[in-house]
Amino acid sequence: MGAPRPSMPATVLPPRAVASAHARSIRRPMPQTAPVLSHADFARTEQFIAAVRARVGTVVVGQDVVVERLLIALFTGGHLLLQGVPGLAKTLLVSALSKTIDLDFARIQFTIDLLPSDILGAEILDQRTNEFRTRKGPVFTNLLLADEINRAAPKVQGALLEAMQERKVTIGNETFTLPAPFLVIATQNPVEQAGTFELPEAQLDRFMLVHRLDYPSPEQEREILVRNAALSIERRDRGAVVQTEFDVLRREPVGSSEDLIAAMEAVHRVHVSETFVEHVVELVNRSRRHPDVELGCSPRAGIALVKAARARALMHGRHYAIPEDLFDLAEDVMLHRMRLRYEAVAQGITGREILRELLRSLGGGTSGNGA
Repeated sequence: MGAPRPSMPATVLPPRAVASAHARSIRRPMPQTAPVLSHADFARTEQFIAAVRARVGTVVVGQDVVVERLLIALFTGGHLLLQGVPGLAKTLLVSALSKTIDLDFARIQFTIDLLPSDILGAEILDQRTNEFRTRKGPVFTNLLLADEINRAAPKVQGALLEAMQERKVTIGNETFTLPAPFLVIATQNPVEQAGTFELPEAQLDRFMLVHRLDYPSPEQEREILVRNAALSIERRDRGAVVQTEFDVLRREPVGSSEDLIAAMEAVHRVHVSETFVEHVVELVNRSRRHPDVELGCSPRAGIALVKAARARALMHGRHYAIPEDLFDLAEDVMLHRMRLRYEAVAQGITGREILRELLRSLGGGTSGNGA
C-alpha cells in the first residue's frame, strides 16, 4: 500500500458563520400562491369589499382604519382587540358589519361576576324528562363582541381565549365546533383600572390585531351630530321611542357567505415575496434583541404580519404584498406583543417609540396607525 494521502487542513468557522451557513442550507423557498387570481375574481372581491365599506359608512362616521382591521381579521381567521374610551361606536361598528355580510352577531358585557358557563354554555337538568340537556352559550355565533373583556375574572378570559384558539367548546362530555367564520372582537378601556384584570402577554398574543381607537376629527364629529339630529321618533304599541343609529341600519346584506368565502380564498392567493418574508423575520427578531425590550414578539407575530399584509394588499387593489403593508400593520400586530424593561419604563420610553426605531432601521417610516 502507498503512503497515506495528507489530509486537508480543517477550516474553523466562527459560531455565527456556522449557524448562518446551516440556516442557508435548510432554508426553504417561499411557496408560490397558486392559482393566481383571475381578473373576474379580483373584480368581484374588490366590489364586495367596497360595498361593505360603503354600507358601514352609512351609519358609522370615519373609523375607516377600524373597518379595514375588522375585515382583515375576518378574511384571515384572526381576532381583534379594540382599545379605546367608551362612545367611539365600537358596538355599532361590529353590529353593522354583521348585518352587512349576513352573519350572526352576539354581544357579551363582561363583568366581575361572569362565569365561563355564561359564555360557553352548560348542561341543564330538564325536570320533565329528568335528563341533562345542553344549552349553548352566546359564543356560538359568527361575530362575538366581548365588551370590556378586562372586567372579567381570569378564568372567564381563559375560557374565551381557549375557544378563540381551538374554535371548539367542550360542555360536559361533549365537544362542539364553533360556527364558521368565528371572529371575536374584544374591547377594553385603557383608562379605567379599578375592578379590572389586565390581560397577560400570553393571552394578548392570541389576538392577531390590537387596534387603538382615537377620537374623531372635528369634521367627523360634526357629521356625527348632524346625523344624530336627523333621527326621528318611532311609534311602538301605544308609545314611541327616539331612534338610534341601530334603528336606521339597513337589514338586507350587501354580500352572501359565498362572497365572504371568495374573499378569504383571494387573500390566500396574494403573492408574498421572499424579500418581504425576510423583512418580517428581521423586524420580529430585532424586537427581541432591542436592549429596552424584555419580551419581544413571538413567531405568531410574524405569521400575523404576513396574513394581515396579504389581506391589506387585496383591500388596496393589489395581488401582491409590499413593504407599505408591513409598516402600516406593524403597530397593531407587534405593539401588544412587546414588553419593555422596567428601566425603560422608568425613563418614560414607550413601546411605540421603540417600534418607530425598529421600522426606521428597516428603511420605513412610522406605521399607518400613527406609531
